[in-house]
Amino acid sequence: MSGTAVGNGIPWLRELLDARWTPEERPRQLEALVGYLVRRSGPCAEERSGCEEEPSPLSCVGCRGFLREPVTVQCGHTYCRRCLRGEPRRRCRLCRQDMGREPRKTCVLLQQLAGTWFPHRHGHDETPELLEVGNYKEALRRVEICMESDRNDLTLRLYRAESFAGLCEFGKATEDLDFLISQQSNWPEVYFKKAKILQGTGCLYESLSFYLRTLALDETYEPARLEIEKILCDFLSPVQETVEGVLKELERTSLPNSQKPFVLGANKDEPVYDVQPCSVQHVGVQEVGRSGLRRTSSVHLFHSKQSSVDETLKRVASEPLLGSQEKGAYLKRKFSLSEQDTKVCGDMRTKHVKHGDNSVLDFIMDATDFECSLCMRLFYEPVTTPCGHTFCKKCLERCLDHTPQCPLCKESLSEYLARRTYNITHLLEYLIKKYLPEELSERKSVHAEETSELSNLTKNVPVFVCTMAYPTVPCPLHVFEPRYRLMIRRCMETGTKQFGMCISDPEKSFADYGCMLQIRNVHFLPDGRSVVDTVGGKRFHVVKRGMRDGYCTADIEYLSDIQVSQEEYPQLKELHNAVHKEACRWFQNLRYRFRSQILHHFGAMPETEEDIQEAPNGPAWCWWLLAVLPVDPRYQLSVLSMMSFKDRLLKIQHILTCFSRDQPK
Repeated sequence: MSGTAVGNGIPWLRELLDARWTPEERPRQLEALVGYLVRRSGPCAEERSGCEEEPSPLSCVGCRGFLREPVTVQCGHTYCRRCLRGEPRRRCRLCRQDMGREPRKTCVLLQQLAGTWFPHRHGHDETPELLEVGNYKEALRRVEICMESDRNDLTLRLYRAESFAGLCEFGKATEDLDFLISQQSNWPEVYFKKAKILQGTGCLYESLSFYLRTLALDETYEPARLEIEKILCDFLSPVQETVEGVLKELERTSLPNSQKPFVLGANKDEPVYDVQPCSVQHVGVQEVGRSGLRRTSSVHLFHSKQSSVDETLKRVASEPLLGSQEKGAYLKRKFSLSEQDTKVCGDMRTKHVKHGDNSVLDFIMDATDFECSLCMRLFYEPVTTPCGHTFCKKCLERCLDHTPQCPLCKESLSEYLARRTYNITHLLEYLIKKYLPEELSERKSVHAEETSELSNLTKNVPVFVCTMAYPTVPCPLHVFEPRYRLMIRRCMETGTKQFGMCISDPEKSFADYGCMLQIRNVHFLPDGRSVVDTVGGKRFHVVKRGMRDGYCTADIEYLSDIQVSQEEYPQLKELHNAVHKEACRWFQNLRYRFRSQILHHFGAMPETEEDIQEAPNGPAWCWWLLAVLPVDPRYQLSVLSMMSFKDRLLKIQHILTCFSRDQPK
């Protein structure tokens, strides 16, 4: 969508909107209109994802310049602090994920690496501060000095463009911005700054086009959205129809001369927009209803010679009233644009210039620079906290199990823990993978061995020492101890999703028999605790006890019932039916309150099975009944350990007989 197309479309749209907007409706309607225009620029957004490249070492993923004051955001990508200053966007321009909230602190490790490897690249770190306070001459002087040693630093180019714009040298500023677009054509901030220059010099239609390009690259770039709404607010006359209705008409008829939306990846032979050089001319201003604002009228674009271009730029730069509202009016001016000024990069797949010594050499890499301060080993899945410190993901999780603080600076990480978004720091992972492949391979082997040990379901099986568990019976758990947080997390990460449950034993630390629990769901609470939904699985006998990282482990052997012969089966079936009938009678004679509590916690009693010896642990209803019977856990444990279904039925029958005598008739 070119500047000319936008200019031709505005009068047509103004005629279409024939009713007045109320002040209450205007923000919503303008927002809808902006959204439509950005969607019209959709091809740019679609090609955006295809043009992304893996950033070179120590390069900002936002501006592709040298990574000064590196800040790792929530998604794991790293920006220079300058790209994040003012927080113009909420989503990462690479992965489109949430970047998290302020404050964001400098990544300590990456800052140290940058200072060690490239100490000469930090000479202009104060330039952003100079630009913020408006000291453009000093900022320009420093940038020029730095560019003598590195002409290819894109960030320096952007600093220089800002300095030129601050000194009203708009032609030079535009040249630098066009160069940046040719080298990094998917950089939203460059389009935004060029739009600001065009807007400030009166080229409102062209500035609107560049604002739309900014949003097409990054729909969360709020400053661009606000400027578009301001421009449209001044362009459009008061109307009665809502913008939603107008947009339906737009979809049906489309704007004149704007059938092809702008595409940043178009061929260079096909101009993306057709802004022609124009001379500076004063034109009349119109009143905008009761708002008192001055609005620009149509501007006639025509070809002119290069000499008039330079002269016009000087006139615009020296105009004292440019951008002033002292008289409540905007001056209707446009400065001439040369071919270079209006040229947009045609090939989005053009690789950006490598920044000379920005490539890290193998011989300066030291594995000790990439050691976790907690495990003293090479980083594995490095994550960076909001306070700027970096650890292995699993090392940090173990620390947060004990206290929600950074292990180094003790800053609170409560919000970080609540989000549980421990995303890998992509730049560190890239550096380790590229320059330390042998060390990384060794580190992965160690991790694989540890994971394999944790995945074994007969050797060193994790044991939760808490309560009785039974096959097929639900067992909800509230996990708050750090050792069991770690245990549950490991069970989930290894994929086994199983652990043993035993009751405590004063002499052996835990009982000789237990039941495996299968994790069905884990609900993490903001403070790190969790509610774990489990169900009983196989029974086991403890062969050997052990300990790992604070929680108990055991070598186990699984138990299964010994099946009876065909001759004994009818007698076993008869006993089974009698005990089941007695169990149902006992349950029905319970008080309503007790029955309700049992049903709420354990659910209804399972149905009887056709083949009572089919399951290795026997019918499920027996375990459900054993779980709800109010007997001593030691007695329940003795029943759990039995491998004879007949003996188990006799034990349960004995318990039911005792309880039935005490029940009211």
